[in-house]
Amino acid sequence: MEPGLAAGSAGAGPPRRRLRSSAAVAQRPAAHASPASEAAVLAGGCYWGVESVFRHVQGVVSASGYSFPAPAPGLRSTGRAESVRIVYDPARISYRQILTVFFSVVHDPTQLDRQGPDVGPEYRSLAFVSGDRQRGAVRAFIDSLSAAHVFSRPIVTEIAALRAFRPVGASQQDYAARHPTDPYIVENDVPNLEALRRQFPQLYRH
Repeated sequence: MEPGLAAGSAGAGPPRRRLRSSAAVAQRPAAHASPASEAAVLAGGCYWGVESVFRHVQGVVSASGYSFPAPAPGLRSTGRAESVRIVYDPARISYRQILTVFFSVVHDPTQLDRQGPDVGPEYRSLAFVSGDRQRGAVRAFIDSLSAAHVFSRPIVTEIAALRAFRPVGASQQDYAARHPTDPYIVENDVPNLEALRRQFPQLYRH
């Protein structure tokens, strides 16, 4: 969340069950994208917190930015969304594992145009996809959560093709890691990081 963006207040999210963790993966991620790397772009509230969680997931390299969805029937907005681009090695971590982390500890997918204390469409829940394979995987994952009644309210996460991703400046990258005592980080992002460590120890890295 860049300085100066408006924030509102929100109540606690609905109770949700813990999602089953995936198989263990290798211990250290690649330091840079390799020819075999794939990418996922996910929006789930302020990018400080989303990036904070994924930088502690084995096998990924992440960057914060703004994403813009391609126009499509039924899509509520084509405006920017705070998001994180996650580059990962599919031989070490799967797209489904990334979705599991996203839907279980990164954000509450039942909150419409807001996340925690941040209010506005730029904080909406959105999975940007690059092709039918990712689109089908996200749709099937959301359908499985809905069928299992994991959340007490409907999931509002949208699925859209990525029109553009624009990284933010260096001062906003790795913000939570560089400002661990910021009150916003302590209250809103540290609990999600602890949830990752507790629920998915085989995916967690320091």
